[in-house]
Amino acid sequence: MTQDLYAVMGNPISHSKSPLIHSLFATQTGEPVEYTAIQCPMDGFQGAVNTFFERGGKGLNVTVPFKEQAWKLVDVLSPGAEAAGAVNTLFRDSDGRLCGENTDGLGLVRDLTVNQRIDLKGARILVLGAGGAVRGIMAPLLRERPAEVVIANRTVAKAEALADLFAGDVPVTGCGFTDPKDAFDLIINGTSASLQGDLPPLDRRVVGPKTITYDMMYGPDLTPFNQWARDHGAPRVIDGLGMLVEQAAEAFACWRGVRPETSPVMAALRDRVG
Repeated sequence: MTQDLYAVMGNPISHSKSPLIHSLFATQTGEPVEYTAIQCPMDGFQGAVNTFFERGGKGLNVTVPFKEQAWKLVDVLSPGAEAAGAVNTLFRDSDGRLCGENTDGLGLVRDLTVNQRIDLKGARILVLGAGGAVRGIMAPLLRERPAEVVIANRTVAKAEALADLFAGDVPVTGCGFTDPKDAFDLIINGTSASLQGDLPPLDRRVVGPKTITYDMMYGPDLTPFNQWARDHGAPRVIDGLGMLVEQAAEAFACWRGVRPETSPVMAALRDRVG
């Protein structure tokens, strides 16, 4: 059986778990998928995308730092990608148009609501960071009807601008990291601070006896943010491995029309990461 070609593009890319995840999906579903990782030159993303599809590629995932470039490159944006301002999934439609989707927020919300069984409706949520990762999760998060979302960022103006962008039925406000002084139901770390072993300068009172924290980063040990949260009494801390697998499953379903089971893939990855 001929394999259909898929890949993830980024720079750097050698660390990517996407080839492993999608190979596990392909084995599980019986779909004829071959999935590789492609490192693009920083100034060569558009050319690499064009070459991939001209050579018969069926779909691409896009990771740092090219998600915003992908958003500008596509002919057709899904509503989710439009809201996110970034694209992480590319494919061509029957008319040959390059289409873009963003599955990051869908993956986060599914991990929270299905895998972790967290009810977001009516929750007070604090989101840390105001970059592309946070913008990408906002629309799916707000569709769950939380009571409010507070976006905290080092640069207050960026947090306020993002809050204004997603203003609607659910109250969304922007502020600095040190401004929130009371406990939230859920705190989502969308900064890259954990990668540097760093922490946003939060007031410890944002963590209460029922606060759940979620770091979009992951690793073999607790991330610095989740360790801080646990040290300050958070009863439950979650990392972003589930989000990684769930966003990949959304992309796989977008391409193949089949949504794989994610729990065995998460277990396999957890064994390898841990």
